[in-house]
Amino acid sequence: MEELNGVTKQHKMTLVNRKSCSLTGITDVIAFDDKEVILETQMGTLWIKGDKLHMKRLTLEQGEVEVDGVVDSYLYSGQKSFEQKESFFGRLFR
Repeated sequence: MEELNGVTKQHKMTLVNRKSCSLTGITDVIAFDDKEVILETQMGTLWIKGDKLHMKRLTLEQGEVEVDGVVDSYLYSGQKSFEQKESFFGRLFR
């Protein structure tokens, strides 16, 4: 878990009725459109797939994101290590 100003930030995901999700522990937004949101989290890369997805709130300084729309699936890829700061494309072409 990342420490910010002495406070440990956890990766947490809350999904309400598959229509609204709140996430913490987000380190970067890689890409998003109305069908897919790709986020870098403290626990690895996260793909959110669905329909009519909309990034309602984005606060990277605090590591928080809110997404609205119809969520069909979540998918994590890999485990992020804090010593290894490899880019998304670096991992993709490994």
